[in-house]
Amino acid sequence: MTSVALKLSVRDLTHEDLVSCGWAGSEHHLAGVAGQLERARTGEVDYLAVCAPAGIPVAKGGVDYQVKDGAGTLWQLAVHPALQSCGIGTFLIASAELRISNRGLRQAELTVEEDNHRARALYERLGYVAYDRQPDSWDEQAADGSLRRHETICTLMRKELA
Repeated sequence: MTSVALKLSVRDLTHEDLVSCGWAGSEHHLAGVAGQLERARTGEVDYLAVCAPAGIPVAKGGVDYQVKDGAGTLWQLAVHPALQSCGIGTFLIASAELRISNRGLRQAELTVEEDNHRARALYERLGYVAYDRQPDSWDEQAADGSLRRHETICTLMRKELA
């Protein structure tokens, strides 16, 4: 087996990046991300892009500072499917935690769908601990462009940052 090392960087996601982020979700999802980028301008959220050397995002995710006092809430974390299990998600989360710490906050939180065992295993390896569960829902875009409501149960997890 041949391995390739990529030098990754992290920066703020931009509107211009969205055209190369189709791997992260539907047009509806990316329109929602565009809205979150507007919130980033006001400092309510950070929205990060992990980039390969060419500057094209291979992972993305946000930190929302408005969900819970004293914590940054990670959400919309995604790694290009062809690059999963290569450590990029770990790099993204560490970068998000650094943003949270740089704001003087000492707690990171996130939710994970209860049937997403792979993501939950990653979060647990990174020190996140489950503390509750709650229903959640959002609109998903079907292949024909129609929207349907996705309803699920999520586990709430948190980590104390150093």
